[in-house]
Amino acid sequence: MIIFLGLVGLVSLLGLASAQRRAVRRRLFRLGRPRTGRNPRVVLAAAAGLAAVALVGRWWAVPFGIAVGVGVDQFLRRREPADVRAARQRAVADLPLGADLLAAVLRAGAPVDRAVSAVADALGGPLGERLDRVGRSLRLGAEPPEAWAHLAGVPGADRLVAAAVRSSASGGALADALTRLADDLRGDRSVAVEAAAHRAGVLIVLPLGLCFLPAFVLAGLVPVVVAVLGDVL
Repeated sequence: MIIFLGLVGLVSLLGLASAQRRAVRRRLFRLGRPRTGRNPRVVLAAAAGLAAVALVGRWWAVPFGIAVGVGVDQFLRRREPADVRAARQRAVADLPLGADLLAAVLRAGAPVDRAVSAVADALGGPLGERLDRVGRSLRLGAEPPEAWAHLAGVPGADRLVAAAVRSSASGGALADALTRLADDLRGDRSVAVEAAAHRAGVLIVLPLGLCFLPAFVLAGLVPVVVAVLGDVL
């Protein structure tokens, strides 16, 4: 009976999670992103909840199993998948080059939508896919803020989006702003790399200190203390 109630509760949890997933898919579809398959996060959360119910086997196992399932779902939701992290890092790495290429194509006289599509074809990868959606949206007549919103989620791209939207509203030259943006992004990356190197140096010193301190005590202080105690006693 307890297992049956646990199954009922976890099926309800799966239904709510599926409804949330369908809502997210609808939003992604409106943004022009491809629909993905079944999310294994819900399966893992349900399996954890069922395992908790079967392990406890008491009357309070049902709410406990639901709580475990929800907790596992929230934990997995906060963790960034490895492929998503790799795609984000590649998009961030390609952003300065993309800004330079876009500035060069605009200086050659191409309109913004054609320039964005050309840069998307040249770059490829996650950033190229996002830029391709931007170019297609602009060609279909979307408003610039809506079209450039496809770059949301890429760290540093908010400045590119702001420059593009501001240029479309004021008629200012976008190429110069993109060139300055590319230089700023490269400078930010250099600063971040130097900061990471300094942090690595500090973190390396800590285990070395923990290793050398006991050796110093045993090799340097202990013989002196033993010799002094031997003379005194």
